[in-house]
Amino acid sequence: MEILASIVGNIVPSVGEYWNYHKEADQHVKNLKRKWELLEGRKDDIKKILDSELRQGKKPKQEVKLWLQNVETIKGDIDIGQEPARWMFLSRMRKGEYAFKKTKEVEELYLAGDFTDGFVLDLPERIGKMMPPSTLVGESTAQRTKKEILACMLDNNVGKIGVYGMGGIGKTTVMKEVNNFLLNESNKFESVIWVTVSKEFDLIKLQNDIACRLKLELPKFEDEIIRAAELYTALKDRRYALILDDLWETFALEKVGIPEPTSTNGCKIVLTTRDLDVCRGMSYKNIKMELLSKEEARELFLHKMEYDVFNTPYLKAIAEDVLQTCARLPLAIVTIAGSFKRLVHDYEWRDALEQLRTSLKGFDNIEKQVHEVLKFSYEGLKEEKLKQCLLHCALYPEDFKIDKKELIEDLIDERIIERMKSRQAEYDRGYSMLNKLENASLLEGGIGIMKFDRKEFVKMHDLVRDMVLLVASPEFMVGHLGLKDFSDEGKWRENLVKASLMYNKISRIPSNVSPMCPNLSTLLLHHNSSLDDVPDSLFEHLHGLKVLNLSYIGIESLPNSVFSLKNLTTLRLRRCINLKHVSSLAKLTTLRKLDLSVIGITEVPGLEMLVNLTYLNLDAWNLKIMPLGILPKLSHLQYLRFSCKVTVKGEEIERLKKLENVWVRFDDLY
Repeated sequence: MEILASIVGNIVPSVGEYWNYHKEADQHVKNLKRKWELLEGRKDDIKKILDSELRQGKKPKQEVKLWLQNVETIKGDIDIGQEPARWMFLSRMRKGEYAFKKTKEVEELYLAGDFTDGFVLDLPERIGKMMPPSTLVGESTAQRTKKEILACMLDNNVGKIGVYGMGGIGKTTVMKEVNNFLLNESNKFESVIWVTVSKEFDLIKLQNDIACRLKLELPKFEDEIIRAAELYTALKDRRYALILDDLWETFALEKVGIPEPTSTNGCKIVLTTRDLDVCRGMSYKNIKMELLSKEEARELFLHKMEYDVFNTPYLKAIAEDVLQTCARLPLAIVTIAGSFKRLVHDYEWRDALEQLRTSLKGFDNIEKQVHEVLKFSYEGLKEEKLKQCLLHCALYPEDFKIDKKELIEDLIDERIIERMKSRQAEYDRGYSMLNKLENASLLEGGIGIMKFDRKEFVKMHDLVRDMVLLVASPEFMVGHLGLKDFSDEGKWRENLVKASLMYNKISRIPSNVSPMCPNLSTLLLHHNSSLDDVPDSLFEHLHGLKVLNLSYIGIESLPNSVFSLKNLTTLRLRRCINLKHVSSLAKLTTLRKLDLSVIGITEVPGLEMLVNLTYLNLDAWNLKIMPLGILPKLSHLQYLRFSCKVTVKGEEIERLKKLENVWVRFDDLY
């Protein structure tokens, strides 16, 4: 009896439960549909947020990925179908039971999707900078190369890619497109690092440039091995794409601190070079950048000409010959088009074409022909001042982004921009000159963010720079970024006119160095931060020196010979933070510009004698007093700036009738 009672006791609730499944089947199905709609809505919301986060280079949490998979799985299980007829007891009961139990699963899954602590992992900030958009020269050729590069970037079996082709063919332009694609449309890499290497390979600079992109500061005074270890540690856990633009020689990755790309770490290195042997020497997969097709060359020429010269009857035949001399090379096409678009009459075109052909005679090598094409464009500049401006740009390091304002200041200092009625007029002239050189495709303009400021810059293609320096030789001496030794007497030629050793690593100038350069008018030594001593002998025989820039170096005092440079018109000592004292400037009466900003001096002896000054920057933090009576003597001043610690009399400023820009603190204005 007890056994029978137990069986009956278990059966009765089960019957009641199944009867409820049958009776409430419709309600259970409705509940399931409603709960599923809520779950699907949560899933869609999570996916939208997740997609947005993933576009920023973040990774989904594993629990989120698993939850989404479970949602997809249960979606496949839920198949309500048509409602069964009410008289089909067994079918309705099963449907009700199925819907009831699935509703519980859906509810549990819905609650599990409440990821209050976020959907993605808190990864390091994604590294990379978008490049200014460029028009791809030779659309089909460039796009074909771009697609080939990207295919290799997505291929796990390819870790290192070398893009090679002659200078001016468009390698950098294509790589800018690749860089932007990786940052904007692909989540494959956590860091996209662009470094321009240039001709003079410098391992320390390469390490610093990569570290800078990673927002990492390498130890300054450690050797290359320690620095390489620091860089390797920063890179080894990142899935990076490293773009090395304009590489001229091979190097070992481990010496720099770059982890070897493998299929496991998913990293990639892409280099551009003119030399196929560089690709081969570093075991890279080679991709050749081809010349433009004839159709592409024609389209680019027309684009730069800005009108259809081939449909102009009296110019058509000449234009065809001009285009042929460009040898389907983009840089040659844009510079020649820049030269010819200023010409109007057919006789001007014929004459210019004859000059171009004459310059190319005897040059079978296409690279030498390109050099002559660029030289032709340079010589075709109608204004001599434009040539001088371009020559001055070549004094900056290769691939350097030259701030336009800084450059115009240089042009004013060098008297390339002649003295005008106001500084504003001089600046207007400077911007006009740079615009003309950009239109002639001899300079490339751009906009960048430097120290949180939006700044306009110009940049020279390295082939243009090589041509300009060859034209300027032997009157110009330009030191490269890796220069450490100052004492090469062979460089200090007697006919030297301008010497640029800016942005170098010069740490010492031997005391016996005394160049015999009577024609040297410009010496640029700024941004040699390790240079803490300049010997007196350096300036002993430089009596013709007019422009001297010693800004951003570590000197504690100026050599006495500087104060005897009676022809000096510009002296710049900006941010020589160790400089605490200067001797009397009284002999430097020809000075028109004096920049003593951000240095430690407390006084400026002899300032009252500098009556020709038009520019004076005394924003020196320890300077506290400006003696009365000095400022009115500087009647030609157009620009004046003092430290906020210095107070001046309003009546003295009032007497400076030519003043245009002034930053001073008055002590008698309320």
